[in-house]
Amino acid sequence: MNNLSGDPKILLELITTQMPFGKYKGWLICNLPEFYLVWFKQKGFPKGKLGILLETMMEIRINGLEELLIPLKEKIKTTKKPR
Repeated sequence: MNNLSGDPKILLELITTQMPFGKYKGWLICNLPEFYLVWFKQKGFPKGKLGILLETMMEIRINGLEELLIPLKEKIKTTKKPR
């Protein structure tokens, strides 16, 4: 992960940002399948924020750190306002 800023807000973005294109368009970055993230690693991550998010999620997955996201997901569920 050579281009990560170390910004803790990135974890929140992983659980709130949707994939903007492709087969998994509309999926939250945190829910993308591992093979899809590995494919991006092999082909090259997109430039910018999306690439940082995808690369971060891949590192979380391959290192078995998904539990880091659980408290954030629970907090998001409890703070969402009903429509």
